[in-house]
Amino acid sequence: MFAVFSLIWKRFFCLFELFLYMTNISTSGKMLSIRAFADIFGLTPATVRYYESLGLIAPQRTSGQRRYFTQRDVDWMRFVLHLKNTGMSMVQLQQYVLLRSQGDATIGQRLELLLQTRAAFLQQQAQLEQHVQILNDKIDWYQQRQQGTLSDQVSFAEYLSSIGHHS
Repeated sequence: MFAVFSLIWKRFFCLFELFLYMTNISTSGKMLSIRAFADIFGLTPATVRYYESLGLIAPQRTSGQRRYFTQRDVDWMRFVLHLKNTGMSMVQLQQYVLLRSQGDATIGQRLELLLQTRAAFLQQQAQLEQHVQILNDKIDWYQQRQQGTLSDQVSFAEYLSSIGHHS
């Protein structure tokens, strides 16, 4: 019975911490458990530990060696995840964190890494826009065929050519 109560209490506390964060009540000075920290980002505690093992985050420890996270950790993790979501690899993230830890002398290298990431991301974005355009063209083709404004004899490739696009 105590184990069930303990589990319920832990989940309640984590959800309460998440509520405070989501309602923009500052967590400054508060210690977030690994579960509460992970929940903020929709991650699992195992993923948080993995990121720690890669050196991407460095939580502090209680006297009992339990990890805890602060608002500063939340802000940093948000930035790390933004970089990850732009396509930056884990190796590149590790490189960025290492350079950051070396101070202002590495600003040029960090800037170059971010510029490379942005260029690759913009290239991916352009490819995605092309895919969306093809989807839009295919949707238009089907809609016109369904409405009878386009002959059943017109292939999709012919349709693309007629509107100035190529497959």
